[in-house]
Amino acid sequence: MRVWIDLTNSPHVLVMRPVIECLRADGHEVKVTARDFAQTLALCERLGIEHTAIGHHRGERLTAKATGLAARSGALVRWARSEARRSGNSPPGTRASRPFDIALGHGSNDLSVAAALLRVPSATMFDYEWATVQHNVNCRLARAVVVPDAIPLERLERYGAKGKVRAYEGLKEEYYLADFEPDRRVLGELGLDETRPIVVVRTPPEVSLYHRFDNDLFVRVLEHLREAVATDGVQPVVLPRVESQREELARVPGFVLPARAIDAQSLIAYADLVISAGGTMNREAVALGTPVYTTFEGRLGAVDERLIEEGRLRKLERPEDLDLGKRARDPIPTHPSLRPAERVRRDPKVLVDLLLSPLHN
Repeated sequence: MRVWIDLTNSPHVLVMRPVIECLRADGHEVKVTARDFAQTLALCERLGIEHTAIGHHRGERLTAKATGLAARSGALVRWARSEARRSGNSPPGTRASRPFDIALGHGSNDLSVAAALLRVPSATMFDYEWATVQHNVNCRLARAVVVPDAIPLERLERYGAKGKVRAYEGLKEEYYLADFEPDRRVLGELGLDETRPIVVVRTPPEVSLYHRFDNDLFVRVLEHLREAVATDGVQPVVLPRVESQREELARVPGFVLPARAIDAQSLIAYADLVISAGGTMNREAVALGTPVYTTFEGRLGAVDERLIEEGRLRKLERPEDLDLGKRARDPIPTHPSLRPAERVRRDPKVLVDLLLSPLHN
C-alpha cells in the first residue's frame, strides 16, 4: 500500500512520527511532504523523517490563508502525480487518478483538498475543535476524522463530520510519547544549571486564525519571568514559534532561546514548570508528569477542559500565582517518569488503525 502523509506544523511531525514507523514496519510505502513553517522541516531532519518540502505559510490573514491553500494544494497535486509517474503507477504521458491508496494528515487542509482532487481517500486528525475554518475544509473532504474521545460529537457535526468520527482514548501525546525516554543531554546543550529552577515557556500561536488577539497575560508572564531571573535564579527557556517572535525575545536578558530545533520533550521532562499559550506542549507536560499552566486566552477545547477539571492542567489567572523561587524537585531525578504523576503510554497502532479506517469501509 502507498501512503501519503503531509506535515504542516511542528507538532504534526511528532504525532505522525510513530504512525510513519508503524506503517513502514508493516511493509507499506510511505511518502512524506512537509510545509516550511515554524520548526516543521527542522524537526523532520532531527527525527530522521525523509520528506519533500513543499510550500510555506502565507500569513495569518484570511485572504492569505486562502491563497496559500490554493497554491500549496495545487503544488501537492503536481508532486503526487509526478511521484506516481516516477514509481511506475501510471503509464508514461498520462496522469494517475489515484497515485496513493490513502492520504493522512493532522489538520492539513492542503492535503485534504489535494487528495480530493486526486480521488485519494483521506483521513484527518486534530484535538482542538474550535479551529472553524480549518475543520470546515478537513472534515467535509476527509473520510475519517480522528479525534480524542473528550470532544463531544455534537461539536463536530457542524463541520460535516457526522458519521466520520473515529475517537481514541486519552491524549495524542500519550501515543507518540509511548516509546520516549528523556535524555538529560539537552540540559547541557542549552547551558542550563541543574541546581536552579528551569521553566519552559511556549509562545502563543499568533498566526492562527483562532488566536488573533494579543495575549496580554502572556506578556505579563514574560515580565514576571524576567524579574525572577535576577531575584530567584530562574532559567526561563523560551520556545518561539516563528522568527518574528525570536527576534523580539532575543532582546530580553536572561532568557534562553535555542538556536535550532531541540529535544523539547526531554527539556519538558526535566523542567520544574511549563507555561504555554498553545496546546501540544501543555499536553506533553501532562503526559510526562511536569507541572503545567496554560495562558491560552481563546476558547478552551474539550481536551483542556477535561484536563483542568481533573487537575492535570492549571489555568493561569495572574503571573503572581507562579511559585518560581523553589525547585519542584531537588536534585533532578535520573528518570523523570518516576514522578508521582505516573505516565500513561498508549499504543500508536491504535491511531494507525483509525487513520486507515476509510480503506475498510
